[in-house]
Amino acid sequence: MSRAQAASTLSSSPLWNISDELFTSFRDLIYREAGIALTEGKKSLFVSRMAGRLRELQLANFEEYYRLVCDAASVEERGKMLDRICTNETSFFRDARQFQYLNDELFPRIEADATSRGSRRIRAWSAACSTGEEPYSLAMTMLHRFPPASGWHVEVVATDLSTKVLNAARTGLWPIDKSNDIPMIYRKEYMLRGTGSQLGKMKVGPEIRKVVTFSRMNLNDPVYSVEGQFDFIFCRNVLIYFDLESKTRVVERLLDHLVPSGCLFLGYAETTTTISDRLHGVGPNVYARIADPAPSWPSTSTPDLR
Repeated sequence: MSRAQAASTLSSSPLWNISDELFTSFRDLIYREAGIALTEGKKSLFVSRMAGRLRELQLANFEEYYRLVCDAASVEERGKMLDRICTNETSFFRDARQFQYLNDELFPRIEADATSRGSRRIRAWSAACSTGEEPYSLAMTMLHRFPPASGWHVEVVATDLSTKVLNAARTGLWPIDKSNDIPMIYRKEYMLRGTGSQLGKMKVGPEIRKVVTFSRMNLNDPVYSVEGQFDFIFCRNVLIYFDLESKTRVVERLLDHLVPSGCLFLGYAETTTTISDRLHGVGPNVYARIADPAPSWPSTSTPDLR
């Protein structure tokens, strides 16, 4: 039986039956909490992903679960609900074209800017970091090009809505076959091969751990908890979950944390062309922030009162 058939069978089971009205209530709650816009066609998917949680909690039906997640004291459970809804598919160095753009286009500009301003600092934000492959990939790329031994301060901030994937990301441990996604030069320099009880696994090395920090953050929040601005932001395969209103809010807030002419990297199915006039395309799903216009100051001359 295919996954779609299994989901359909599960959703039609009397035990897990969910009315259209109740599903709409869940959709509204999820939208308020995370800005994620579930379509009506996602009902079977929602049921299949949440049924296991109902079993874990020994709840009889979705009505009981809805009452639970609506309880003001159930912040943790609402987080677990969102964990199951989000798809956290990722890999090391996903979309090689974008990493090529970093090396060939963006990094030389950052180097030139550093020379002119006399500050060797580079900051990146992985705004939907999932299980960590993306921010660790960024860290390897940045450390190789901007070594701290040469006076560079490298920082990668990694955030995600899901506490589950953040815990996995902080561990930084994967099956060894994941190493095939990492270029050999980075693999040798920054990754550790497991031995003994960790045989068949690989782990991120200490150089990377020093520059990557993880924290939970909801992109639907009115104010983001990250501080300062970044030279570039990766926010890939997130906007596809939002409607136009939510996308616009998220992109505008991301831009507030992007330096002028800094770059926003999106997923291959995402675009900002209809969302913000503060960005223009510069690469493969890469958008540069347009510098804000200089303020127009009023004249300071003394008016003629004669």
